[in-house]
Amino acid sequence: MSRTSLIRINGTKAYLILAFWVFLILFAGRFLIKDAVPYFSLQEDVFGRFWNAKWWLVGHVTGGFLALMIGPFQFWKSFRIRFTSVHRTLGKVYLVSILVASLCSTYLAWTTALAIHWTWSIALQSLAIAWFCTVLMAYRFVRLKRFQLHKEWMIRSYVVTFGFVLFRYMNGHPFFVELGNFIERGPTIGWLCWAIPLFFTEIIIQWNKK
Repeated sequence: MSRTSLIRINGTKAYLILAFWVFLILFAGRFLIKDAVPYFSLQEDVFGRFWNAKWWLVGHVTGGFLALMIGPFQFWKSFRIRFTSVHRTLGKVYLVSILVASLCSTYLAWTTALAIHWTWSIALQSLAIAWFCTVLMAYRFVRLKRFQLHKEWMIRSYVVTFGFVLFRYMNGHPFFVELGNFIERGPTIGWLCWAIPLFFTEIIIQWNKK
C-alpha cells in the first residue's frame, strides 16, 4: 500500500473518530441539560418521590455529570500529551466522581428502587457495581504503569458511564414504552443500557490483539 493511500485511510479514520465523539457529546449534552441539570434547582416538584432521598440523588447525578463531561478530554490524545498534569487531575476527579455516584446509586437501589420492584433494585445495583469496578480497574493499572490496560479499562468505564444516558433515552423511546409499564420494562433496560454496549466494546478491544 502506498504512502498516499495510508495517509488517506488515516485521515478518514480520524474524521470518523471525530464524528463519533461529536455525536456522543451532543447526545450526552442533551441528556445533561434535559434530565440532569434540573435536579440542581433543588425544587421538590423536580425530585417528586425522590425528595426524601434528594441528597443521594444529587450525589449520583453530580458524579455522573462530571464523569460524562471529563471523559472526552481523557481520550483526547493531543490534549493528554500536551496537558499531562491536567489529564492526571481530571482522572482523579473522574475516579472520585464515579466512586461517589456509585455509592449513592447503591443507597438508591435499596431504598427508592426497591420500593418500585426488587428486579429494578438489582438492575440498578448491578449497574453501580459495573461502574465502580471498571473505574477501579483503570485506576489500578495506571498505578502499575500498565498504560495500555489502563486505557482499555477507561474505555469500559466510560461505556458504563454512558449507560445512564442510554437508559434515559431507551426508557422514553416509544418502542420501549409500548412494551409495558416501568416495572415491566425498567429492569430490562437497566441491563441493556450497559451490558450490550460493553459486550461489543470488548469485541472491538480484543479484535486486533495477538
